[in-house]
Amino acid sequence: MADVIDELKSWLEENWDPDLTVAEWWERLGLAGWAAPALPTNAYGRDLSRNDAVKVAETIGEHGALGAPGGLGLLLAAPTIAMHGTQEQIDRYVRDIVTGQKAWCQLFSEPVAGSDLAGLQTRAVQDGDEWIVNGQKVWTSGGHYADLGMLIARTNSDVPKHQGITYFALDMHQDGVDIRPLKEMTGRALFNEVFMSDAVTTTDAMIGGQNNGWAVTNTTLAFERAGLGAGGGSAASSAAIPGTVAGHLDKRAGDFVQSRRSGGGGAQFRGAGKMLIELAKQTGAIDDPTIRQDLMRLHTLAEIGRMQTLRLKALKASGGDIPGFGNIGKLSMSDMMRLQRDLGLRILGPEGMLHAYEGDAKAVLDEAVGKPMNGFVTELALFAQAPPIYGGTDQVQRNILGERVLGLPKEPGPEKNTPFKDLPKNG
Repeated sequence: MADVIDELKSWLEENWDPDLTVAEWWERLGLAGWAAPALPTNAYGRDLSRNDAVKVAETIGEHGALGAPGGLGLLLAAPTIAMHGTQEQIDRYVRDIVTGQKAWCQLFSEPVAGSDLAGLQTRAVQDGDEWIVNGQKVWTSGGHYADLGMLIARTNSDVPKHQGITYFALDMHQDGVDIRPLKEMTGRALFNEVFMSDAVTTTDAMIGGQNNGWAVTNTTLAFERAGLGAGGGSAASSAAIPGTVAGHLDKRAGDFVQSRRSGGGGAQFRGAGKMLIELAKQTGAIDDPTIRQDLMRLHTLAEIGRMQTLRLKALKASGGDIPGFGNIGKLSMSDMMRLQRDLGLRILGPEGMLHAYEGDAKAVLDEAVGKPMNGFVTELALFAQAPPIYGGTDQVQRNILGERVLGLPKEPGPEKNTPFKDLPKNG
């Protein structure tokens, strides 16, 4: 790995220029294999392990260069297409992801198909080389910035629900796609609902083959859980938004550079833990033994996440693995988010009831209370309800671990060979 980092440092010395546009810099970074080094070499990567890829991202940040394009394109779409797509699809889609030219969203969940994702009812009907799509998706992160969507749709209702699903790339800019923001309790609108009315995709945009979408979907979900888990997170996230919608591609790359802290798996939680420790000292809450105990608990959970990531790396290097690692990491992340929420509010005391949602109101509140860090804590507390739900609920993660890892009996329900059209429907 030292040779790789030395090569990267030399490359950065020769290539990083803050006066390049974001698009120009990301093209250099992506085509050199440094934007997504965990991808295989035929997919604009360098075949590095996930941990080594994190070290690459940290090195880019430490050099003071703009990191790789963030978002679901790099996290989910690119590795899924690299695994299941044809070389033509890799060249068509992955190239634009690693160079930041196109942003992606995930068109999976539906109002009646969240935890039971395979119960989705969005349909794609073939018309020659085209497929006509009708249905609704919800909780679509970044849909308002997306150029393309990872769409799963039902293409056969006469077979069991897991067998009649196909995975497509869908153009989000067409008339048949209506994106509507959903405002959350934080006051933000990171999620969207998406309505597709005679939207069109094509056979050559089908990833992994017709009616094989459930296998492709599980690949995407595995990458999602690994990315969201306690050992997840990457220094590759960027202040610049990829794709054609946000308008960042033509701006100066140096203007988007942000300071980054290295630390590997669990770094985001260790950073929050340190912030809460400082806040507890400032408020005097550090004298409460129960708060000190929970601060230590948060630190311990973050360290376990980091050590688990190192353990997985060592096992994979020797040909082993940890079954259900991504699911365990996702559950651990949920626990830590809830612990951060409860700790932060206990440290703030009555001030934890005060929260501002808009910029002007935040400034007024910060001036009145005199503690700008309070807003971070209250927003974290409001947001903490989301991680145990998105990316597969905690209950779903436990079901997967029980059934697929421990071999426990499946939950009772219709026979798995029941055609989708004969299953009872909600709503």
